[in-house]
Amino acid sequence: MTPADPIATYLSSLEHERRLSAHTLRGYTHELDELKTLANGRALESLTATDIRGAVLRAHAGGLSARSIGHRLSAWRAFYRWLAERVELPANPVATVRAPKRAKALPKALSVDDTHKLMESPAMATAEGLRDHAMLELFYSSGLRLSELVGLDVHYTDVDGYRSQGWLKLDEAEVEVLGKGERRRVVPVGNKALEALRAWLAVRGELVKHDPHPLFVSVRGNRMPPNAVRDRVKRAALTAGIPANVHPHVLRHSFASHVLQSSGDLRAVQELLGHSSIAATQVYTSLDFQHLARIYDQAHPRAKKRD
Repeated sequence: MTPADPIATYLSSLEHERRLSAHTLRGYTHELDELKTLANGRALESLTATDIRGAVLRAHAGGLSARSIGHRLSAWRAFYRWLAERVELPANPVATVRAPKRAKALPKALSVDDTHKLMESPAMATAEGLRDHAMLELFYSSGLRLSELVGLDVHYTDVDGYRSQGWLKLDEAEVEVLGKGERRRVVPVGNKALEALRAWLAVRGELVKHDPHPLFVSVRGNRMPPNAVRDRVKRAALTAGIPANVHPHVLRHSFASHVLQSSGDLRAVQELLGHSSIAATQVYTSLDFQHLARIYDQAHPRAKKRD
């Protein structure tokens, strides 16, 4: 037998039987009031999955977050499970309805001023200090992923079974990298990054021991591991007094944001970043690199102006 007011009866059971806190009970009450509004006078057991999906779409279009919609559906689903124990339901109308996927949060980009502060922080006059400064400049200059930066070699090598995945083209002011999905791309390197790279290359031999190929070498003489690079970036930001959790992807996102803000050319920025939605069919053949270079030179805060 259907209770006269099933929602009120359910809320009472939550309060007295499950002894939910007042705060939690207020949350359930709010969400079930929304269900009552959706029913608009209809019997609650007559609502269908189509009704519930329509409510989800309207809530999402109205700006309700995926997290809040998820909480709402969870409350409705629990209510209908309780109701099904008391009346005959064709099905739980909420059982197959899911909240929209939560948007993946992007790392917060540094402001141009904070980025300048980080890049202009004096580098220690040691091989390690010059290496770290070059890594920072290259991350921000070219929007590289961490895996792309640590995979760089000093120059292209194909010998004795070893073939470079990515490499520096110092004379051309470019790096060639192998990104996600085995997609290869060429990215400009700005003037400030070139200066930092030349300073690092002048002392790089002090750290090279066994492997002559890596562009960035650890104090043990090996290719820089990703965790060590993350640590050096974070340490540099703390030393510069940047009030943010700075890691390599923050610098990549800062690169993209600053170039996009200046140029307004989303396609060029996505190609520079190597995003598959733009570059997947053009990686090996028809990228208009001169166009990308013009956008880069005009828009990047630390770019080199090309002739």
